Amino acid sequence: MRTPVTLSTGRDTDGRLVVSATGELDMSNIDTFNRALTDALTQANGSSVEVDLRGVEYLDSGAINVLFPYADRVHLVANRILMPVLKVCGLTDVMSIEPAG
Repeated sequence: MRTPVTLSTGRDTDGRLVVSATGELDMSNIDTFNRALTDALTQANGSSVEVDLRGVEYLDSGAINVLFPYADRVHLVANRILMPVLKVCGLTDVMSIEPAG
C-alpha cells in the first residue's frame, strides 16, 4: 500500500527551485520523491535546491537515504518533529538543514 504524499516543485521569491512535500515519506513513495529531487536538481543546472519538508510528519530511513547523495546541493527546511531523526542519522552534519519556524 502506498503512503500518501504530495510533492510539488516551484520557485521561491529569489528564483531558487523548491521541492515541497506534504504527508509521509517512506519506502512506498521514495522513488517518486527521488525523481522529484533529481528533476529539480537537473533544472537547477548546478544551483542548489531547497527541499521543504515542513508538511512532513514522518520519514523513514529510505527517505533519509534519498537525501544523502544530494547533501552538497540541497538546503533542507524540516518540520521540527523531524529534527531529532535528522540529527541521529548524521544528515545535519553533511547538509544545510533549517528547522521550520
